[in-house]
Amino acid sequence: MPNESPNQKPATGKGAVDSIVRAERLMQIAFILPAAVVVGWLAGAGLDKWLHQHWIYLVGIILGCAAGFVQIFRLVQTNEKQMEKDGE
Repeated sequence: MPNESPNQKPATGKGAVDSIVRAERLMQIAFILPAAVVVGWLAGAGLDKWLHQHWIYLVGIILGCAAGFVQIFRLVQTNEKQMEKDGE
């Protein structure tokens, strides 16, 4: 018997597709944080022009970072729950 483990699931088409979908979800991390920062920066810059200030864009960048990290943590937590569900 060539390296077969009773706990190891055989490779099937569905398993391969699930792996690709899981990888795609994790690749979203590369886009979430920069997108959130840019949106926060643009919102802050818009408020700067509207209110004739020169510091609100910094608050927008900080809030964008925070929102991006929250979304990343949610994505990772959801992925971990999905992996636990698939393992059962």
